Amino acid sequence: MKFLTGLLAVVLLIAGMGASHAVVRIADDRGGRIGTYVDKYQDLRQSGDTVIIDGLCASACTIVLGAIPHDRICVTSHATLGFHAAWDFGTNGRAVTNPEATQMLYAMYPSRVKRWINQRGGLTPHMLFLRGKQLQAMYKPCYLDVQASTNRPLRRVLPQVEELESARGQLLR
Repeated sequence: MKFLTGLLAVVLLIAGMGASHAVVRIADDRGGRIGTYVDKYQDLRQSGDTVIIDGLCASACTIVLGAIPHDRICVTSHATLGFHAAWDFGTNGRAVTNPEATQMLYAMYPSRVKRWINQRGGLTPHMLFLRGKQLQAMYKPCYLDVQASTNRPLRRVLPQVEELESARGQLLR
């Protein structure tokens, strides 16, 4: 039964991907230079690949939300998005907020994400984390979570075959 459920889930995933050829998983991405991510996600958008957010996607990584079509992004229960204002190094080596880059970054986000950010005071130097039910209300769940929940071991009541064979062997000796 589990095999049939898994097979059905794989078929549905493949059918839902349409022309997509691959899946890209984002996890533990703390971001970096905005331009690098814009280029990376333009290529990803053109590839048709599906994006799974399965961990931290922070800072410039969050550009994925605006660069990839909404229907090609899914989130797992482990997904966390981190937003903050863009910054540059100042003359003394300290981080200085870059208002123009912050506005450009903000403009890339979908309207639901913008509303969520605005409700929390906008993009500032302090990180805002979007996760859990709030994030899952904005993006579809990933197949990974469906697979994890169907593969979760049931509470073991009966001994496994190996244990039975071992006990049987001990009795026959």
